[in-house]
Amino acid sequence: MPSGLAALLDDVAAIAKLAAASIDDVGAAAGRAGMKAAGVVVDDTAVTPRYVTGFTPDRELPIIARIAKGSIRNKLLIILPVALALSALLPWAITPLLMLGGAYLCYEGAEKVWEALSGAKHDLAEEAAELNSPEHESRMVSGAVRTDFILSAEIMAIALAEVASEPFLTRALILAVVAVAITIGVYGAVGLIVKMDDIGLRLAARREGAARALGRGLVHAMPKLMAGLSTIGIAAMIWVGGGIIVHGLETFGMTAVAHVIHDLAAGAGHALPAVGGTVEWIVGAAGAGIVGLAIGAPIVAVHHKLAHRH
Repeated sequence: MPSGLAALLDDVAAIAKLAAASIDDVGAAAGRAGMKAAGVVVDDTAVTPRYVTGFTPDRELPIIARIAKGSIRNKLLIILPVALALSALLPWAITPLLMLGGAYLCYEGAEKVWEALSGAKHDLAEEAAELNSPEHESRMVSGAVRTDFILSAEIMAIALAEVASEPFLTRALILAVVAVAITIGVYGAVGLIVKMDDIGLRLAARREGAARALGRGLVHAMPKLMAGLSTIGIAAMIWVGGGIIVHGLETFGMTAVAHVIHDLAAGAGHALPAVGGTVEWIVGAAGAGIVGLAIGAPIVAVHHKLAHRH
């Protein structure tokens, strides 16, 4: 009996070691998959702050929390099972679906550009009242969750491609880890960004010279930074949407646009070797952005034409 118990304990220890190794493998694979999707994660972080711009400080974190909850639901309850099912049954359908999502991002970004260029003026009192209304908050959260859905689908597709050779259950676990980790990372960073002015106020209230100076600097800089992030967020929607479509076309053998953007970016990078990587990325993003505007602008025009008919 003791020997049997000892054997059982040995078996349990072996299973525990195997489970620990599997968890380590999942964690490592999730880390690799997350790194592959890092570019879209950065874009997601840039896009989100624009959805809380203009709200009172007490509503900023609750709004971010609502968007984060929508994001995790998107990833775990919709995107993860659909991605696994499509990868097993209809792998060819993933790219066209991502391209449709990319077209929506192009449309949404182009719509914001049109609003800015059209110079539509709003009554400030009415605008302030609208910003503080529950209806407007719900609309902004819904819009943010829709945009997040497309960016999350792109992130999960990139992660899925990285772990495509893993067994089904392992793939599911890795994608779940990626989904949770990226959501926490993105919305934790967004929360920190939008509350930096409050942190600055607290630092500015201290008597210490360095902390006080840093706090005042943050208080003065954050409104400009938030305005800049709002603009970057709109641009990110356009270049990410355009990039998704360019990569999708490349997948289907239509490589001309991708080659032109790549060659222009590479040429610009070689022309300025000291900052070659940065210049190459900027030119590549600009090329994807031009494609995004070329796709989004006609959709906006058709949408407005149909809206005026009704």
